[in-house]
Amino acid sequence: MTPVTSSAKAHVPLSVLRPGQQAMLRELGGQIEAIQRDQLLAYGLSPGQLLTVQQVHPMSVVQIDEVELAIEKAVAHDIWVEIV
Repeated sequence: MTPVTSSAKAHVPLSVLRPGQQAMLRELGGQIEAIQRDQLLAYGLSPGQLLTVQQVHPMSVVQIDEVELAIEKAVAHDIWVEIV
């Protein structure tokens, strides 16, 4: 599945972004377990939220407002964003 917005801007997995890139979160994919989804939402990672990638190895680290959140690679592969 390759989600695309009506404006033809592609959604890409969070895992392909590089440090310094900003993106708008579009979707938490279906492979993310319910407990992980709840934790991500509790930390502010929700659709429509702007995030900035801080690091990509060994885990993805994103900044959302004043919160830095480390995300496992497998989870980052299933978080769909639109690069801004």
